[in-house]
Amino acid sequence: MTEHSFWRFSRTLHRAINDRHFEDIEALLDEDVDWTLYGPIDMFPFLGTRHGKRAVLDVIREISDNVQIRRFDRETTMLGVDSAASMLRCSLTARESHKSISLRAAQFAQFKAGRLISMRVLVDTFDLVEQALGRQIHLPKMAN
Repeated sequence: MTEHSFWRFSRTLHRAINDRHFEDIEALLDEDVDWTLYGPIDMFPFLGTRHGKRAVLDVIREISDNVQIRRFDRETTMLGVDSAASMLRCSLTARESHKSISLRAAQFAQFKAGRLISMRVLVDTFDLVEQALGRQIHLPKMAN
């Protein structure tokens, strides 16, 4: 049995972000890859939608410039023939400030011939924004 494309992609993305081995991740991206990281784009410009291999490589470089992955744990993973979904708990370090960041994310990936064709990541943005601001966000109470 061969290794699922998701495992190879995950390891290679981790290496690209932490060690800046971008040439390895390039080989795993389809020319027309569709990539979206949902979150507060105003605070984190590397979030948002990118189309095509060049744009995705640029955003992976930008992520690498901003954070280093200390640890990530998969809470749940579901694999299809050419797809994968995973719930992650990530521990990151901001490269500039050395500040710790923890977040949860849901990741949905699709592959064709071993290459990523679509990536969707939903980040728990409320917690992420509080950490970036360094304080809790107090919301008004909802009426009963």
